[in-house]
Amino acid sequence: MSSPAQPVDHLARIIERKRHEVARRVARAGRFVDFAERIPAPRGDLLAPLRRVSGQPPRVIAEIKLRSPSAGVIRARVAGELETIGAAYQRAGAAAVSVLCDGPGFGGSPLDVRRVAARVSVPFLFKEFVLEPVQVDVARAVGASYVLLLVRVLDDRELTRLIREVRARGLEPVVEAADADELERALATDAAIVGINARDLRSFDVDPGRAGGLIERIPQDRVAVFMSGVRTRADFERVAGTRADAVLIGEGLMRDREPGEKLAELLR
Repeated sequence: MSSPAQPVDHLARIIERKRHEVARRVARAGRFVDFAERIPAPRGDLLAPLRRVSGQPPRVIAEIKLRSPSAGVIRARVAGELETIGAAYQRAGAAAVSVLCDGPGFGGSPLDVRRVAARVSVPFLFKEFVLEPVQVDVARAVGASYVLLLVRVLDDRELTRLIREVRARGLEPVVEAADADELERALATDAAIVGINARDLRSFDVDPGRAGGLIERIPQDRVAVFMSGVRTRADFERVAGTRADAVLIGEGLMRDREPGEKLAELLR
């Protein structure tokens, strides 16, 4: 009798591939450092755009994501459309734009940040599987303001080091946790922005209830971001009833014919 199939660990596969990719990038790190140093650092308070105003709904980080390992193609890449979507997100009221920068798994590229940033003035989240400081240099070079750091793929020393590296470049880290242990580790750092992902990146299953419970544990002096699982007005209102300062919405927007109009509908 055959044993039951083991669930696919999507994250382990991604990180194994990413380590090889980053090793190649480290070999040519100097070009990114030199280019990044010529890019002006973001100005102003990077926490303010994501901090919820009393009596108002959560701020929205609207995401540009073309595919995922579990869902496959979410939206076909069309020349010039990402820039149009980014501008539409801003018009609809997005506080920031997140761009998936991983190519093989999510169909993105760091250059997508640069292209969209040329049309949009709100801050950008460089959403990648960041393992080394050279990736932070890339984020700075393409015009990002925030850099995602995943607790699940970094030990405490690596996490602390990368938080320091992100800030040294004038950017702000967004430290993401997905369970209670990871949240405890995130809060043990001095990260000012802490995200709770409703999606388990190993299985890609989504559990908004678990995420909603965890986000209530984030102290008020931190910016709390609810990530994943918001597709409808009812989903958004449910998150609005939590402690969340901001909510990241990706697939729920990108599957719509007009992602900007979908965001405007949620915010109305």
